[in-house]
Amino acid sequence: MATLRSPFRYDFVGSFLRPQAIKTARAEFKAGEITREQLTAVENEQITLLIEKQKRAGYHAITDGEFRRSYWHLDFMWGFAGIDEIELDHGYYFQGEETTHGSIRVSGKISGENHPFVEHYKFVKQFEDENCIARQTMAAPAQLLAELYREDNGKNTDAVYPDHEQLLQDIAAAYRTVIRDLYNAGCRSIQFDDCTWGMFCDPNYQAFIAQAGVKLEDQANEYLRLNNLALEGRPADLALTTHVCRGNYHSTWASRGGYTPIAPILFAHENVDAFYLEFDDERSGNFEPLQYVAEGKKVVLGLITTKSPRLEDKAAVIARIHEAEKYIPLDRLCLSPQCGFASCEIGNKLTDLEQWNKLKLVKEIAEEVWGK
Repeated sequence: MATLRSPFRYDFVGSFLRPQAIKTARAEFKAGEITREQLTAVENEQITLLIEKQKRAGYHAITDGEFRRSYWHLDFMWGFAGIDEIELDHGYYFQGEETTHGSIRVSGKISGENHPFVEHYKFVKQFEDENCIARQTMAAPAQLLAELYREDNGKNTDAVYPDHEQLLQDIAAAYRTVIRDLYNAGCRSIQFDDCTWGMFCDPNYQAFIAQAGVKLEDQANEYLRLNNLALEGRPADLALTTHVCRGNYHSTWASRGGYTPIAPILFAHENVDAFYLEFDDERSGNFEPLQYVAEGKKVVLGLITTKSPRLEDKAAVIARIHEAEKYIPLDRLCLSPQCGFASCEIGNKLTDLEQWNKLKLVKEIAEEVWGK
């Protein structure tokens, strides 16, 4: 591994469309038709093929495409001690579609020892070379807290953790344990995926919490504090980035609204190296909030959508990059798709070829703007 550090001029968020072999094997395992070992063998084979494709495409980050997960977030949460996997009566209500019903429930003290994602990372790590670095994606601490207070989950959470501050401290400590174990396994690139900030941007959510007597600023500051607590003591050579999303399920979305409500909090004060931000349509607003990004931090502009197979116009994307440059220097900007291609195993509505065509376009544009 060379001295590579995320993010890169052309980059991606992490998840990829699941190949049919993965979908079939996971269905067979769920039905009891194959063993865990047989499922893992299929996953290993398909992840190896994916990484070969990532390398051939010229990307400097490699991931497992989240092929071992059902969800971008819940599988990671289920890996903590004190967190149980549950099904709710309904899923999240996205634009025109309801998600599947998985969720979490706290059953005891939350801790991060022996998290399965560490072994998942080690498999990807073996494929590192002088041109690429293995990245581990995971749901942000704030996302875990939000899920623990999702509808009726909150009653159970408060029953197990009557001291709310202790809950925050235990979540942060659990993350620090996983981060330490990943680092000791050789990981130097971790990405927090975080929909909570996209939620805060949505006028409907703002009205909802206002009716409940909660101030947006207070809740946002608590989520910021929790994320930063989890990052305390991280090694200087560990790149820690975060991706802000407004929902990405089967090409649908959950929230809308520009970054203005959260920019002075998140962009100015979260202790990450870079922000991967959605800017693929009007739901994300304009670039003006980028003026709040703290000095030295980078922004990865998500200008290429993963929700549609339609290829963006290269000149239009380049023009938008230069528009963003009005608020943050070009040398602190990068380019990527706005989100993953399959945040959940159902995937977005495009083909494998269309997925790689999107990534080819990202690389072509980045090389035209920043040079090879």
